[in-house]
Amino acid sequence: MSSTPITKETYLEWYKSMLLMRKFEEKSGQLYGQQKIRGFCHLYIGQEAVVAGTMSVINPEDSLITTYRDHAHALAKGVSANACMAEMFGKVTGCSKGKGGSMHFFSKEHKFMGGHGIVGGQIPLGAGIAFAEKYLGTNNVNICYMGDGAVRQGAFNETLNMAMLWKLPVVFVIENNGYAMGTSVERTTNMLDLYKMGHGFDMPSAPVDGMDVVAVHNAMDEAVRRARSGEGPTLLEVRTYRYKGHSMSDPAKYRTKEELEEYKGKDPLISTKMAILENKYADDEWFKEVEAEVKKTVDESVKFAEESPYPDAREIYEDIYVQEDYPFIMD
Repeated sequence: MSSTPITKETYLEWYKSMLLMRKFEEKSGQLYGQQKIRGFCHLYIGQEAVVAGTMSVINPEDSLITTYRDHAHALAKGVSANACMAEMFGKVTGCSKGKGGSMHFFSKEHKFMGGHGIVGGQIPLGAGIAFAEKYLGTNNVNICYMGDGAVRQGAFNETLNMAMLWKLPVVFVIENNGYAMGTSVERTTNMLDLYKMGHGFDMPSAPVDGMDVVAVHNAMDEAVRRARSGEGPTLLEVRTYRYKGHSMSDPAKYRTKEELEEYKGKDPLISTKMAILENKYADDEWFKEVEAEVKKTVDESVKFAEESPYPDAREIYEDIYVQEDYPFIMD
């Protein structure tokens, strides 16, 4: 059980946070269809509980790093919807100044260390951030997310070994949504319990129901406490599901309609709403107010993005080196 209590406020914040993620993603999908958002776009619809359950146990100074499916993580970490949507549009007011787009959100201010386009590329970076925190003597933890396909990268095993050897304050989270792009886990591995890969390094590892925000909260709380106390890393396989394809170009024909409907019956937004109503934490009027508030936030973010300017061409030379007058950058 979690040592971080789950209160009425926890449930209400979970719902508001997950609803913002959901509505932001739905709007992003619409705008992509209108060609206002270009490039690659990977939606998080269905997986919201994985991030929400993490945020209720970590501190603002703890960092997150993730894959290119990064919109919800940034929003949950406090990056504004305006900055996120502007980045989707490639505008200079975006969280990466319009130079990253959908796959490369980043905010040093919010300790969101980015979405990363290389599969598994963020795994050693997450451990590196944790190493820096330990070296500097802070009490901060890094949460390092990855997809089920990323565990096939050699860097995954290398990083787990080093993180365990050095007892780094990092929690590795496999967001197992069943499909690495369009190939099911069953077709890529003889061992379906991916969390067991941590056992080869004597790393505490466990499966988690990723459609249940309470289960995520409890598992993350234990793992974060272990990391913060100096006991080292944990590997969690959070079993979740995405309701959309891998990306906007994916028709998702590799799965059945029956399977999709089964998981829609486990929608974390619906189950959280039911728990709030059953416990009388809020009434229907509160939900209407939250839905209106979230809709306004998302609509305003679209307006902000559309009215923001594109980056100046000179920006291509900026934010490459810390040294502003680096002599080897030339027009």
